[in-house]
Amino acid sequence: MASPLPIHDQVSIPVAAGDMQASAADFSTSKPLAEQAATLSISCMMDAKQFPPWSDLRPELLGLVLKRLPSLADRVRLRAVCHPWRFNTISETLPLPFPWLTLPNGSFLSIPGGEIHCMPVPNGASCHGSIDNSLFLMSSDVAAWQKEIDAHAHGPVSYKLVASSPPDSSPKWLAASLIIGNGYSDNICIIKPRVAAYSFKPSVGPYPLVDFVFFGGRLHIVSEFFKLFTVDFSEDLESNANISCAIDSIGDFLGPAKYLDPKRYYELEQYLVESGGKLFMVQRFMALEGFRSLHTVGFKVLEADMRTNPGQWRMVNDLGGHSLFLGKQSSKSLPAEESCGLQEDCIYFICDYPCPESSANPLHDAGIYNMRSGTIMPLHSGSSAVPQRQAGQWGLTWFFPPEAV
Repeated sequence: MASPLPIHDQVSIPVAAGDMQASAADFSTSKPLAEQAATLSISCMMDAKQFPPWSDLRPELLGLVLKRLPSLADRVRLRAVCHPWRFNTISETLPLPFPWLTLPNGSFLSIPGGEIHCMPVPNGASCHGSIDNSLFLMSSDVAAWQKEIDAHAHGPVSYKLVASSPPDSSPKWLAASLIIGNGYSDNICIIKPRVAAYSFKPSVGPYPLVDFVFFGGRLHIVSEFFKLFTVDFSEDLESNANISCAIDSIGDFLGPAKYLDPKRYYELEQYLVESGGKLFMVQRFMALEGFRSLHTVGFKVLEADMRTNPGQWRMVNDLGGHSLFLGKQSSKSLPAEESCGLQEDCIYFICDYPCPESSANPLHDAGIYNMRSGTIMPLHSGSSAVPQRQAGQWGLTWFFPPEAV
């Protein structure tokens, strides 16, 4: 990479005193212009040799640059400039980069830069969820099973996958899948590698399941009526799971947030997210605008307080410096201070519900909700074109590249 040219001082041109107009004869030059240009060129070349090449940039300066790049793609580009840059930055402890977002056509959108990335996947496979940096792909050879699910769900089907810990990090590693149709589910599939995989229906009465997450080594499930259940599994998964109710009532927090208009109709979505050692239930309020057109207007966050028996929900006004990424197929919390460019106490949300056919933009109801100010900003600046919804069958879900897990 070429070194920067030095900047030389400007040379003043003398003008005779009292003469506001001067002719070419009035300008004095000590050397012909061609000779001056040759001298300046040689001087610049000699000065440039005094600067070391870009490849010799000190590692600590490279690290400072790298830590200010929120996009994983930009970090890869910097490291690809030359071997010394890659070698000098490979051991850097970096802030967590922003996650990617899967798009309907099978590509990935980088937030906040807006770059579109493509990765090879098996032919005919479609994405139906993720766990951190792992995608849940369904190939075309299970189409018959998919039709069976659709027939019983009477509507769109989504999949939520959670894991007790990162894959292969513990011999007790478990994964669970919640297959949701019409926004609800009553069956859970449990997978333990090399041991067992089975489905069961939790005995939670007439309460459809909405979302679930592993928290404190146990599976926690929230129902339609805000009841929170915990599930304990036997070592071999062959015995029935032990299910108990941890929180029985929503308490005094039923209904929309106070700043919402009581005369309007709102739809509600619920999410369970582990964040900073706490368990949050996030309520998302969407106002109905026109025919089947929804628009997110606000959020309410409740913390599961287990210090009493049964526990209770407690309203919170901040996220303890974390940021939440919400989605029906994948949700995750990241500490803002350890991440590059993340906003503290903010909720990043996407359009994870069935949309009317008239809405082709997959990001039409995606944004960033600031819990401190109650304001919503667009998730994507629109600096790059996003493939339209009709371009494929993938669902929108957060995907966290390896450096963000």
